[in-house]
Amino acid sequence: MKLGDDDNGRFADVVMPHLDDAYGLARWITGNSADAEDVVQDACLRALRGIAGFSGGSSRAWVMTIVRNAAYDWMRKYRSPVLVHVEDLAEVGDMAAASDNPEAALIARADAAKLEAAIATLPAAFRDTMVLRDVHGLDYREIATITGVPIGTVMSRLARGRRRVIAMLGA
Repeated sequence: MKLGDDDNGRFADVVMPHLDDAYGLARWITGNSADAEDVVQDACLRALRGIAGFSGGSSRAWVMTIVRNAAYDWMRKYRSPVLVHVEDLAEVGDMAAASDNPEAALIARADAAKLEAAIATLPAAFRDTMVLRDVHGLDYREIATITGVPIGTVMSRLARGRRRVIAMLGA
């Protein structure tokens, strides 16, 4: 398949604005930064190859679907299904570290680490839905498109995932 200048320009318009969100989703799925970078690179190649097939609509949902699929393909290829990788927890608390109060920063970092660890233990369907909604701010329709399930299922997974996280953090 030969790519033209139109495809390159379209790629820049459709995919590039969503790279930060793509990296964030890939990091949540893979559990660390280095693997997320590999996934985003693969997803960008997939998006470039398929850019001619993008028919409009939500470019963010289209890109995030590609990233999610690339991440799970990567996980199947390079990880044992029983391995749960929770790395880079320091990144979660970086904003808290900027606080003037060291004690508050330490508490915030510990809380953020607990929250990320709780989310990481969720089944993939709940975790993906929570990350897409609560971390990336996607609406229910976009999440339904990305995950390939009805909107009602998205809402159910979100509610059930949040209940599980609250129960884990309360325990």
